[in-house]
Amino acid sequence: MQNVLIITQVQSYLILSLKEWFEEAEYEVNVLKADVDAICQFEAQLEEPIGIILLYVDEKMRDQQQALNYISDKAVEEDIPVFAVGDPTELELAEKIISKNLIRRKFQRPINVSEVVNAITAYVKENGKHNKKKILVVDDSGTMLRNVKGWLEQNYQVILANSGAMAIKYLATNRPDLVLLDYEMPIVDGKQVLEMIRSETEFSDIPVIFLTNKGDRETILNVMALKPQGYLLKSMEPEKIVESVDNFFEEMRRKELMRM
Repeated sequence: MQNVLIITQVQSYLILSLKEWFEEAEYEVNVLKADVDAICQFEAQLEEPIGIILLYVDEKMRDQQQALNYISDKAVEEDIPVFAVGDPTELELAEKIISKNLIRRKFQRPINVSEVVNAITAYVKENGKHNKKKILVVDDSGTMLRNVKGWLEQNYQVILANSGAMAIKYLATNRPDLVLLDYEMPIVDGKQVLEMIRSETEFSDIPVIFLTNKGDRETILNVMALKPQGYLLKSMEPEKIVESVDNFFEEMRRKELMRM
């Protein structure tokens, strides 16, 4: 059952109606205020991760930038689709904090509740995560993370981690199909993350491809000595990086077919 989180600063008949329509469409629905502590406490109680976030934006949301920033970061890191309801001015406010790329669809008030739920359901069916390979991208550069996500998210579920420590925390409870791992990071570098992955029986076989800025012979030899599934230069053209990832999964698919 898909989990929908409605973020709102108001309690109204419209919110109640949205909740009821989502539940009739067999979603699990929770309504919370835009408060970081409340969202964190809610997440700690969930058995399944948040699947959809619906922002009900009004003038009371103006003072909740910390919560909106948190929601934006979570949407990027966990590839959660965000939808927003509001008037044009309120939606513009939301987009100043939450990137337009993250807000998958906007609904201007007044809304038809059934049309909103049906539109979100159609989006989920068309772009659902269930059939997409899951890629964890680890890099200390926010720009690189956003770029890679933009290049890959059409065909893959992309989860982002901006440090080796965050990657390790994610891997403790999740299993991606591929890790794209920055070789050079502060504190916990790519080598240490790979060593951690290989040391744990449950996910020692998760494939890892290194991302590196350096293409000199010494660096490449050092990278490949760690026996990853490969490496990609960050300076490669985006389409070449996408092609390399596509080719990797196609090769994996061929090997699986040969084993049948």
